[in-house]
Amino acid sequence: MSERRKVLELFEEQKEFLDTTVAENIERYRKGDAKITLTDENGKAIPNAEIKARQLSHEFRFGANIFMLDELETEEKNERYKKYFTDVFNMATLPFYWDAVEPEQGKTRYEKDAPKMYRRPAIDHCIEFCEQHGIEPREHALAYEHFFPKWLYDASVEEIKAALEKRYAEISERYADKIPTIEVTNEMEWKEGRTAFYEEPDYVEWCFKLAEKYFPNNQLVINEKPALCWIDRCRYTDKYYSYVEAAMLKGVRIDAIGLQYHLFNKAEVEYEKTRTTLNPKSLYKHMDLYAHLGKPLQVTEITVPAYSWEQEDEEIQAEIIEKLYAIWFSHPSVEQIVYWNVVDGYAHLWDPDLEKIKASQGNMTLGENYYHGGLLRFDLSPKPSYYKIKELTQKVWHTEDSTKTDANGNAAFRGFYGTYELEITVNGETVKKTVDLSKKSDNQIKITL
Repeated sequence: MSERRKVLELFEEQKEFLDTTVAENIERYRKGDAKITLTDENGKAIPNAEIKARQLSHEFRFGANIFMLDELETEEKNERYKKYFTDVFNMATLPFYWDAVEPEQGKTRYEKDAPKMYRRPAIDHCIEFCEQHGIEPREHALAYEHFFPKWLYDASVEEIKAALEKRYAEISERYADKIPTIEVTNEMEWKEGRTAFYEEPDYVEWCFKLAEKYFPNNQLVINEKPALCWIDRCRYTDKYYSYVEAAMLKGVRIDAIGLQYHLFNKAEVEYEKTRTTLNPKSLYKHMDLYAHLGKPLQVTEITVPAYSWEQEDEEIQAEIIEKLYAIWFSHPSVEQIVYWNVVDGYAHLWDPDLEKIKASQGNMTLGENYYHGGLLRFDLSPKPSYYKIKELTQKVWHTEDSTKTDANGNAAFRGFYGTYELEITVNGETVKKTVDLSKKSDNQIKITL
């Protein structure tokens, strides 16, 4: 075993847990039974009809941020980015950072033809792309104080609240009917805020109650850093659990709980720093903790570094991602898994030298020798990790089945929750129907031919 492969040791030690509990939970919680009743237009049962069921998509959300949409330096790279994104993901996180959508007070960048800003594609452009490809957009983040615009830095609390309400109203009017998931607050654990409002004790409560006013029909999500989600003591007194619970006890409507998962560790300390974050039973214990709040969980931002493009490093990245995705997918409370930066070289691992690197580069394009946490290399070629996610979502967690109606026109199949194409053959004639197998319904499918 190479020195670096030691980081996988807890997966190997807990292989029985992965092979039993995790595998069994995927079967139990991610699949359901479809019961089909086939009749003719007179309501008469159709017996002996052959039915082939083929899964077209998942109900579960597998996503990534889409911050590099048409942001790459060549058209060829941009087209490859879009192809690889649409081939795997059914959810995209959109950059609603306030300092990017309203860098100058009153001058917003929502429109498709808005001035370019690096890693911050215009929201309308992102929405159009998602609609064209059947991808669900996800908002990030409505009241993320660390990215409030500079024109608010010296504003009073009341001035900030008034500006926030204007922002909420604008986003609601433009996008509330297009984006189901609204991430309201994100990362409340900064040592110092950039505005006066950050220090207010009712920050989370106020932001969420305002969101409930402007987004009454959307899912309102809270989100937090990995250290608070996965590395704290895993007790009911943990910081994140406590402040979510406190907000809920005050009547705040939090509909889902976001759990970031960035492995922002330098290679030389990777083993030491991942004994909790690469521990399957510890991950499950933390998910169980937050599940006690009675809300769905979303793994919102994932970074798993490869550290280089050497074959072994990329294979280890893929192995880690395979195990993590299975663990998260198997937990009954999890409903979204969202990778963060899809491609290498255009973002950063958290690094104290980052400002110096940015200054030398002149922008945030850090280049092919920096950041290896993506699923695609700098040249836009897929890594093993990209193919692993595609294999999991389109082969391993994928259903194709055949069945036949009985004398009463009834048939059944079991499959992963999602949308299916049914190919129905009766007396040599074949028709196709699209149906949903959903975790949220009784899946009694009645089809009239």
